[in-house]
Amino acid sequence: MAFKRMSGDSRRRQILDAAKQCFAQYGFAGTTTKKVATAACISEGLLFRHFPTKAALHAEILAEACEADPDLKRLLELQPSSETLIILVREMVTHFIEIRTTPDRDEEERLRLGFSSHLDDGEFARLLFEKIATLISPLFIASLERAVAAGDAVRLETRPIDLFWFAHHLLYSLALTRLSEIPTLDYPPDGALSRELNDFILRALGVKADVIAAHLDSAASSSTSHNLVPESA
Repeated sequence: MAFKRMSGDSRRRQILDAAKQCFAQYGFAGTTTKKVATAACISEGLLFRHFPTKAALHAEILAEACEADPDLKRLLELQPSSETLIILVREMVTHFIEIRTTPDRDEEERLRLGFSSHLDDGEFARLLFEKIATLISPLFIASLERAVAAGDAVRLETRPIDLFWFAHHLLYSLALTRLSEIPTLDYPPDGALSRELNDFILRALGVKADVIAAHLDSAASSSTSHNLVPESA
């Protein structure tokens, strides 16, 4: 088979476009690197020079989808502040609560893939967490620092990046309890649950109660719905 010579970026783009079609047609489990290579009219060996595994391909597609999301772009353009921190937490809570009820099943599939990855070699989850950290954690950390500087939150000894992951993993685990037809835990209705989670996480981050009360409802009215996770991992 003769292959057309392309620049590295062009070839990478060709592979990603072919992979999107394969994942859409066959799902993650049914897609193989051989199928992607065939769809891209290249050899598997050439594919592996750009993406070492199927998980790496899928994680890159997820990252691209998030980076292209206009709502997420607007969110990430917010200036670091106490209110931005509250908006970020609220959007994370909304994202994970709505995974089970949204008509688009892609988020639910990614949550299942991430969970399965932890029971396997962890590669998909690891790549997904790297993308999440790159996209979201800088604004989260900067906003937390601004909240502390403004006296709206108390400084904790825990590293800010760890606080980000504590919040993320709490919501991730909660979403797992809602994947089955009958949820494995009997939580309150979504509206009450959302409020309780926001309050719990923000208090755990050191945000003061009066600041939470002052900003949480206004953050809800000023924010939009985004996909904050290129995986829900």
